[in-house]
Amino acid sequence: MTQNRPLTLLGIETSCDETAAAVVRRAPDGQGTILANVIFSQIKEHAPFGGVVPEIAARAHVEHLDGLIARAMDDAHLGWDDLDGIAVTSGPGLIGGVIVGLMTAKGIAMARGLPLIAVNHLEGHALTARLTDNVAFPYLLLLVSGGHSQLLVVEGVGQYRRLGTTIDDAVGEAFDKVAKLMDLGFPGGPAVEKMASQGDATRFTLPRPLIGKPGCDFSFSGLKTAVRQLAMAQETLDHQTKADIAAAFQQAASDVIADRVAHAIEMAAPYIGKAQGRLVVAGGVAANQTLKARLTETAAAHNYELIVPPPRLCTDNGAMIAWAGAEKLALGQVSELNVSPLARWPLDPSKPARGN
Repeated sequence: MTQNRPLTLLGIETSCDETAAAVVRRAPDGQGTILANVIFSQIKEHAPFGGVVPEIAARAHVEHLDGLIARAMDDAHLGWDDLDGIAVTSGPGLIGGVIVGLMTAKGIAMARGLPLIAVNHLEGHALTARLTDNVAFPYLLLLVSGGHSQLLVVEGVGQYRRLGTTIDDAVGEAFDKVAKLMDLGFPGGPAVEKMASQGDATRFTLPRPLIGKPGCDFSFSGLKTAVRQLAMAQETLDHQTKADIAAAFQQAASDVIADRVAHAIEMAAPYIGKAQGRLVVAGGVAANQTLKARLTETAAAHNYELIVPPPRLCTDNGAMIAWAGAEKLALGQVSELNVSPLARWPLDPSKPARGN
C-alpha cells in the first residue's frame, strides 16, 4: 500500500496508570504532526500505595477515558468523519486497563466504520522518535521505563531485533523501590532524581551488576538489594544521607546502562553498519538528566547521535500510539475487531520471554 494522502488517527493509551488520548496526522512523506495530546495522570490515586494498583488504574480509565477522547477531538478541531482510523494499545500492560482502552476503541471503530489498529505499547515508544525527529530506519533503541529495560535494533515498522533485556527487574522499578524505601514519594524516578541532585554520589559505593560482562542484558535486583542494605545500616537516615544514597544509586544505574549500551552498539553493527548510527532513548527513565549525560558521552565515543524525544512523549501517552497506528495504516496493516488484549507481548517474538 502506498500512502498518497495524509492519515489522521485517534490514539488511545490505557496500559498502566496514565489515561491518554491523542490525534496525530501523518503526511505522505512521513512527517508527523500532533494535533491533540491529552493525558490524565493517576499519580494522586496511587501515591498512598507507593506504586500502581491495577484495580484502581482500571477504574480510573473507565471514569476518564470518554471525556479525554472528546477533549482530544475538540482540541484537534476535528469530527469523527475526519479520522482515518483508531489506534489503541492492545498490550503489554495491566490487563484490566488494556481491556478498557481496547473495548472503547473497538466500539468507536465499529460505530464509525473506521479501521482498528492494535498497537504494541512498546512499539509506540519505539517509533516515537520518527514522529519527533523523523529518524530513518534502522536505529538502536534503549527502552527504559517502570516495566521495561531493553535494547533493540529497530529495522522497520513491526521489525524489531532484541539484543538485550533485564534478567530480573526493570530500571524504572528499581527507581520506584528505592524511592519507596526512603519514603521519597511517588513516582519514584523524579523523586530519586530530585533527591540525588542534593547528594554526593561518591560517599557510598554500590555495585554495578553485569558491568563489563559480555552481551547487553541488564540486572537491577542486586543493586536494589544493596541500596536497601545500605539504608538499613545507617544509624540515622537523615535528609543528607538519603540524598547521598539516592545520588550513589542513580550514578550506579546510569553507569550500568551506559556500559550495556556500549556493548549493544558493537552488537548492532551488523544491522546498523559502522557509519554514524543513532541511539534513541524512550520510556519514562529517559527523562533522567544524569542518565542522559552518561548516554551522551557513550554515544559520542562510538560516533552515534543520541536522540531523546521530549519528556512528555517519553512517558506513556496517546500520541505515540496514534503515530504507531498511522505508521501501520500507511503500510496497510490493520487489525480485526476480535483482536485480544495481551498482558505480555514481546516486540521480538523470536526471543524468550525473560525479565521485562
